[in-house]
Amino acid sequence: VHIVESGGGLVQPGGSLTLSCTAAGFPFSSYTMAWYRQAPGQERDLIAKISLGGGVPMYADSVEGRFTISRDNGRSTLYLQMDELRPEDTAVYYCNTEPTLLYTQGYDYWGQGTQVTVSS
Repeated sequence: VHIVESGGGLVQPGGSLTLSCTAAGFPFSSYTMAWYRQAPGQERDLIAKISLGGGVPMYADSVEGRFTISRDNGRSTLYLQMDELRPEDTAVYYCNTEPTLLYTQGYDYWGQGTQVTVSS
């Protein structure tokens, strides 16, 4: 299994970023995929997920209306369009299956994540 998240960076409040996650080594198109984030000193939380075919995405209340999750099964890639960013969105962002690979494949694997920092 190999997951690579990218697209993070430093952005001012109100700005936008688009994250990408490319996955290999498991049947990407067979699983609900999700974005998770972990802020300093906090647990990793699920913030958005999308079903196998890309329909009916679901979002945490904290990002609803500002973030958009999408997927390209042909490229085994997951995306997260983040708009109206706030300082509280600062975190390391990860993608994984939902439930996580620990439950879907039997091993606890996470990519390196991508850092998003929202600050003026």
